[in-house]
Amino acid sequence: MRLLGYPLPPENGNTNGGAMPKADSRIDVYLIVNAKYHDTNFARLELLKLLAEQEDVWVHVASDFSDMETLSRCRTLVTYTCDLCPTLDQQQALKTYLESGGRWLALHATNALIDFVNGKADTPDRAPLFMKLLGSRFVAHPAIAKFTVRIADPSHPLVAGLSEFEAEDEPYYCDYESGTHVLLEASYNQPSMGYVRSDYGTDRDSHPQMYLHHTGAGEVLYLALGHCCGKYDLRPLAEVVPIHRGSWNNPVFYELLRRSIRWVIRQTAV
Repeated sequence: MRLLGYPLPPENGNTNGGAMPKADSRIDVYLIVNAKYHDTNFARLELLKLLAEQEDVWVHVASDFSDMETLSRCRTLVTYTCDLCPTLDQQQALKTYLESGGRWLALHATNALIDFVNGKADTPDRAPLFMKLLGSRFVAHPAIAKFTVRIADPSHPLVAGLSEFEAEDEPYYCDYESGTHVLLEASYNQPSMGYVRSDYGTDRDSHPQMYLHHTGAGEVLYLALGHCCGKYDLRPLAEVVPIHRGSWNNPVFYELLRRSIRWVIRQTAV
């Protein structure tokens, strides 16, 4: 018998052959999507669809870090932002959240804070605590390109069973904290034209694309891939640009997102 599409339990309330039914447990997730120069609405929609695949997840949607009280009650934080800088008080609250066991899935340009100097993009270290918590600070990137992403730790469940793959995305040059556990990496050395520090990172053999970084009892899982841009998202820098989905067209990227979501809500990727 069903009511509104849901099966009714038998009269004794037992639905699993004599064993006591497993108690449901709501998992609160705080989602912040607000990425300057990116297709924020597309990214938000895709992330909400992925989170909706997890039946116990309850999502709180935000566009900034202002409601730290609600975040403090959530098991997981997911961010897809660019040039969104929390205040110092909010950074301290993020630190407390992580130290207390919070888990943070930080995507793409979450670690990017951008100024423009004489027509060029600059990325000064104006929120050092924020970047320390994230485990990296974005410095520059060359134009969107195709590059091979390699599995750095094949034994880790977040990437186990995956093979290297080709990404079409922004090749990020970042300044990394020590002690990060690199899961994916890539090699490229093109200069970042249009950035103040145009040669930064070009002398390195490889660049992390996904890593884990711990603060206290908590953890950040960072994935650099994921640029997307709609026709009007670069205003006022450009009036109209081609729509770009990049890694969002790649099934491997969605597999990484699904594993990442399962990891940050349940401590497991399988």
